[in-house]
Amino acid sequence: MEDYKEYLLKAKNRRDNGNTLARNTALSYHNKLKTTLKRAYKEGKLRTDINAGIDSIKEQESQRNFLTLNEAKKLFATPCSKEIVFRISMFSTLTGMRYSDIAKLTWSEVQYREDDGYYIRFKQKKTEGLQTMPISIEAFETLGERATDNDKVFTGLKKWDVDRVLPVWIAQAGITKHITFHCFRHTYATLQIFSGTDIFTISKMLGHKSVKTTQIYTKIIDEKKREASLRISFK
Repeated sequence: MEDYKEYLLKAKNRRDNGNTLARNTALSYHNKLKTTLKRAYKEGKLRTDINAGIDSIKEQESQRNFLTLNEAKKLFATPCSKEIVFRISMFSTLTGMRYSDIAKLTWSEVQYREDDGYYIRFKQKKTEGLQTMPISIEAFETLGERATDNDKVFTGLKKWDVDRVLPVWIAQAGITKHITFHCFRHTYATLQIFSGTDIFTISKMLGHKSVKTTQIYTKIIDEKKREASLRISFK
């Protein structure tokens, strides 16, 4: 196990020749094996809990790019060559949903209660946790015309279109930041914090298992506050 850990930390990235695996990617692979050993012990296939004696790879804090409110407004005021890319980008920014969950979303998961409004009840692909997420009318309107329950909401969606269209659209909006689709989820979280939403509510909305995962966004806001504090000077 220790040898495997060392291998992961030095292994070459097959997608990026010359570079090693990102630390958090190595962590993900290592944790899968640790989880397997833990389950094997619980099921009686191992006499000792080997997993308990293995230190995990330390997580590396990654940079999370996001759009400011003005940048988001600027982007969505800019025409996009692919309507479906425009719609899912706006929907993710308004809800914080991951691409994987948006891509598999069906109309049966989009529900309405008269006393509670629109919400989405779905199973997260990444965590497999069942999530009930209230959504705004504006977010609901991006979904388009309702079809049958088993139909996907965003029909014809292809990851290739997103990867191809998004960088061009971002550039056309005059935004120079490196923005991927996942950055819309970061944008949702940071805008919620800027708006005063408490960290526990945001954690639930994002479907995080632990509030510690969400706290990274408070660090981003603290950095912005520091930047703001240095903008006024009489020297």
